[in-house]
Amino acid sequence: MAKAKKKALTLKTLNRSNVWDVQENDIFRMWEAAEKDADLADNSRHYTNVIKSAFDVEVITVDKPEVIKKYEARGCKVGQVRLNENTKVKWAIKKKAILRITDLTYENIRHITAIKLLEVLERNFGSGWESLSQSVRDIVETGFDISTTTLPKDRLKKKGGMYEKKVADGFEVLEIPKGTWVEAIFAKEKPEEEKPEPIVDDEEDVKEFLDDEEEDLPDIDDHFNDPDEDDDQFDDDRLTEESYRTTFDEEQDLSDLEAAEVADDEEY
Repeated sequence: MAKAKKKALTLKTLNRSNVWDVQENDIFRMWEAAEKDADLADNSRHYTNVIKSAFDVEVITVDKPEVIKKYEARGCKVGQVRLNENTKVKWAIKKKAILRITDLTYENIRHITAIKLLEVLERNFGSGWESLSQSVRDIVETGFDISTTTLPKDRLKKKGGMYEKKVADGFEVLEIPKGTWVEAIFAKEKPEEEKPEPIVDDEEDVKEFLDDEEEDLPDIDDHFNDPDEDDDQFDDDRLTEESYRTTFDEEQDLSDLEAAEVADDEEY
């Protein structure tokens, strides 16, 4: 089986999570490499949607130097991409900024630092951590360990207290004044659990991997389609109309039988 190894991202392996790891120049480089693939036209819409989840993408309709300069002044990278054999367009792309709480998603939360997270929280904060909606807190806590404490200002950084211990453990802190009290929010990036996945290079490696997987499976006796033990005693001729009686027929037969028994008794 082929040895697992980390490979550079391509348009084919790009998704709504790892797209946050790349920059504007990477997008143009990956697209240029994908132009050699015959299936680019069939997948260009999918690739574009993935890119747009992390980048602002504008099609430049007026291709003039003064227009290009305006896009570049806004921090955009400009480049040409081929959507299919007959269509080439010029894009101005820029990585989306994460500035507001509403910009945080399950896809990008692991692609920002604890310092960046606290900057976003501070910029949008109300009365504290509990003022955030549960959905936002759920997103944040998928990527960060979060702890909070609220203490009088003069006791917050008491020696040997929670504040000192958290900072020593690598947590970043956001302090929110609340009159003479202060709420401290501690944030630390969670280690990402890596799930090892086999990475294969070509069709031969895929076949080899699948063969190995099949060899590892235990042998299971499949008796699903075996005939039942009573099948050889089963007589189709027995399945006649007389073999079936409705509830009504059974009740009628029973009443007839009881009537006959009464008649017999009367004869005696």
